[in-house]
Amino acid sequence: MSAAPIHIAGERLMLDPAGVLIWPAAGLLAVSDLHLEKGTAFARRGMLLPPWDTQATLDRLHLLLRRWKPKIVVALGDSFHDREGASRLPAGELDRLNGITEDCRFVWVLGNHDPTPPSGIGGESVAEFVTGPFTFRHEAIPGAAPGEIVGHHHPKAVVPTRGTTVSRACFVTDMRRVMMPAFGEYTGGLDVRDPAIARLFPRGGRVFLLGKDRLFSFAMGGRS
Repeated sequence: MSAAPIHIAGERLMLDPAGVLIWPAAGLLAVSDLHLEKGTAFARRGMLLPPWDTQATLDRLHLLLRRWKPKIVVALGDSFHDREGASRLPAGELDRLNGITEDCRFVWVLGNHDPTPPSGIGGESVAEFVTGPFTFRHEAIPGAAPGEIVGHHHPKAVVPTRGTTVSRACFVTDMRRVMMPAFGEYTGGLDVRDPAIARLFPRGGRVFLLGKDRLFSFAMGGRS
């Protein structure tokens, strides 16, 4: 699996095709919008989904932590699908998540779905996390200084292929900020051409579409 390097604020970052961002110099891994326990949240409203989203999401995250061995993990908000999500974690997944938070410094950035710290789980909770030239927050602030790393919008792009189209999650960057793809198993996406995303990149930018083993990069608005 081949990660793509980008440079922001004088630092080298790596975009992993699995949907996480790495800052090698700091030993930091960022992941966004896990939306753990979305399946059980939907079930409470009578919309039945297979209840394995948390397990599948943490399985993928565990593999990436083994691969990159970060010193710091920053979860960029909406880590749980709602305020009570942490309380619905199956015992096994709760133990596994606590194990992850014990193995490294783990920072929970609060999001709009989870505006309060998760109960009974290790790590530290913050409104935003600032380190070096970077600010890690859930939702982008228009006009923010260079070095903003955000989630929230679940960016995706649609590309033509073999007479049809493929929609995939993606990173978006203008080398001032990076918008992360959603990592959760049941997360949807918002097209990068939507005004909610496009207005945050007024000078244009690049899309890094997630592939199986690599990223596919093109200019924002360069595909339909």
